[in-house]
Amino acid sequence: MSITLSNKAADRVRSFLEKRGKGVGLRLGVKTTGCSGMAYVIEFADEVGEGDTVFEDNGVKVIIDAKSLVYLDGTELDYTKEGLNEGFKFNNPNEKDRCGCGESFNV
Repeated sequence: MSITLSNKAADRVRSFLEKRGKGVGLRLGVKTTGCSGMAYVIEFADEVGEGDTVFEDNGVKVIIDAKSLVYLDGTELDYTKEGLNEGFKFNNPNEKDRCGCGESFNV
């Protein structure tokens, strides 16, 4: 099992954590929602919980709960800028389909 970050994503996370002044890494997960079934969740983590799995890539710890790990295994997190929009992008090999608005996915 693995989760990776592109260089751009890792640089962005490190920058955010530095500005924030605290945190052990980035927490990734999924939640049930949307027209396709699941949506990605991304937030800063101040601690590692029991049952969490921790991956480290490009100097950044990525923390994932057990429920989400099966859906995110093999995912690369990237950071992109397209025109006026910028943000994190999940490149998930488990994703089978995405809703029209791009807010949710299914496996």
